[in-house]
Amino acid sequence: MNLDNLVHMANQIGEFFSAYPDSQEALDGIANHIQKFWEPRMRIRLLDALNAGQADALLPLVKDAIIRHQANLRPAI
Repeated sequence: MNLDNLVHMANQIGEFFSAYPDSQEALDGIANHIQKFWEPRMRIRLLDALNAGQADALLPLVKDAIIRHQANLRPAI
């Protein structure tokens, strides 16, 4: 799974939700979209990279959304 592609896709989602006037709604929307439409291995790869400091290219809004909703994004094993 190419991390650059995942970061790019996550940033595209973030750009869409950045237009929301309510920042909490934007954060929730980003996380919900990733949780609903990304397969588990994609979410795990992005979470692991973020936690390892390897996803610096994520937009701040996207990074914040992923960190805040990390428990919901990580699939149960």
